[in-house]
Amino acid sequence: MNTLSPKSSHPIFKLIEQCKNIATLKQVHAQMITTGLIFHTYPLSRILISSSTIDATISYALSIFNHVTNPTIFLFNTLISSSLSRKKDDETHFALALYNRILMQTTLIPNSYTYPSLFKACSSQPWLQHGRALHTHVLKFLEPPYDHFVQASLLNFYSKCGELGVSRFLFDQITGPDLASWNSILAAYAHNYFVYYESNLDSVYDSSSLSLEVLLLFRQMQKSLTCPNEVSLVALISGCADLGALSQGIWAHSYLLRNGLKLNRYVGAALIAVYANCGRLDFARQVFDQLLERDTYCYNAMIRGLAVHGLGLEALELFKKMDLEGLVPDDVTMLVIMCACSNVGLVDQGCKFFESMKEDYGIEPKLEHYGTLVDLFGRAGRVKEAEEIVQAIPMKPNAVIWRSVLGAARVHGNLEVGESALKQLIQLEPETSGNYVLLSNMYASLNRWDDVKHLRKLMKDQGIDKAPGSSIVDIDGSMHEFLIGDKTHPDAKWIYLKLDEMHRRLQEHGHKSGTREVLFDIEEEEKENALTYHSERLAIAYALIASDSGAPIRIIKNLRVCSDCHTATKLISMIYEREIIVRDRSRFHHFRNGTCSCLDYW
Repeated sequence: MNTLSPKSSHPIFKLIEQCKNIATLKQVHAQMITTGLIFHTYPLSRILISSSTIDATISYALSIFNHVTNPTIFLFNTLISSSLSRKKDDETHFALALYNRILMQTTLIPNSYTYPSLFKACSSQPWLQHGRALHTHVLKFLEPPYDHFVQASLLNFYSKCGELGVSRFLFDQITGPDLASWNSILAAYAHNYFVYYESNLDSVYDSSSLSLEVLLLFRQMQKSLTCPNEVSLVALISGCADLGALSQGIWAHSYLLRNGLKLNRYVGAALIAVYANCGRLDFARQVFDQLLERDTYCYNAMIRGLAVHGLGLEALELFKKMDLEGLVPDDVTMLVIMCACSNVGLVDQGCKFFESMKEDYGIEPKLEHYGTLVDLFGRAGRVKEAEEIVQAIPMKPNAVIWRSVLGAARVHGNLEVGESALKQLIQLEPETSGNYVLLSNMYASLNRWDDVKHLRKLMKDQGIDKAPGSSIVDIDGSMHEFLIGDKTHPDAKWIYLKLDEMHRRLQEHGHKSGTREVLFDIEEEEKENALTYHSERLAIAYALIASDSGAPIRIIKNLRVCSDCHTATKLISMIYEREIIVRDRSRFHHFRNGTCSCLDYW
């Protein structure tokens, strides 16, 4: 088949680009037949691409292709890649069928341009086996060293199918990885974090190891003298968001500005997430307002930021603005706006959003949406209704949902529902200590010490250890971690002197420790001491010693803030005239002048 240079100025190229519907494309196709241009490879490939894009069933592109005598591998690759533009399962079937036709041709061999599109099409769990088969064909048909785009597509395929270990193994085999390969492995770790970031707003899943690996890989990338681009920075900033690493996130932002990289919607959404997750909602809003192009993804990030900071009404206003801009909400939008309602007790509004998903937007609720609905009722004290929703969910409830029920039952003292929820959790997560601790706290608050001891014995018999509470405080960019009763810090002596001072001043201001949920049947004075040495108290004490007196204290806690520490921290913010920002496992608490942003609703 003859070729025609892509740089040709022939008017047929402009005509093909201007086609907006199948009727005009057919007219151009007819003109190509009459002029003989249909026999030239490049214009034929252009019309295949256009017909695949315009025609929803790609049937017209296939009819053109089937009339080509001895199509080249170039034309096969063109039709495969262009047919996958809408990422639907039927198009994946079509692309794989075309690939089988290549294998049946004795004169054709797949090349480096054949596989990247196919791996991208198979990048979800149902297509894992097909992708693995394609991997064997890469080994069969391509000579090493493999094209970098083939390597990058392989890395992406395995990571998006949940095979992160395989993805990392393949990356480690690459000698001198280029930017595409670095971006692929960075995105692999960031993607596996975002799966949890977007779908489990109240999850206890620990993704910090994945995010830390993003930061370590980025440093290796710099040492290799490979210059990062916007894709690299999205992965880096996402890792910083999960870790609460504000200074590293600011560095990434400044790197973007210093090197003239584009603040596109993907980078913008990642920056919004890092600033929101680090307690700098003002910076997050500033980035959002500066974005020249904002899509649903950007709005989702900003609404989520408002939600986790307890600013439900502001989140609702932003949702309205999104609607006015003509942007259509997706399933993540509905999840974060329902979360915003849950965090401030807007039950009726949250229910309306849930109902509107299917009625107004054609979105089928996922398990995460039902989970947020359960949380909405549970936080509001409507525990029995929350349990009824769980029982009516059309899919099997997961541990996150049952833990939400158990947490609500503990807070609102519904022992019957709490015991029922724990039974379900033991079946789903028999080795997760937090589930037992929640019910144990409830028994302790009711002075049912025999039940506390029975539950502790059950944990011991099962070999289950209680996960220790830990708090990380950021002092001038350095992270300091504390456990309950921790005395390993180099400044432990001064920290405990400050703790004694804090305890004395709290008592002077009328604070009485809420000891109802201390797990052991011990004297009240001992219970108070146990609460005094909680990890966030240690972190606050160190921050009062080591940080500037006007700087906000920023703490990241791995567990939910207990009620006594919450009350004490409000007072400490007033006594020491310091703003204290605590990020626990589900939301932010901004303590200022003796009050908290959550208004004691968390």
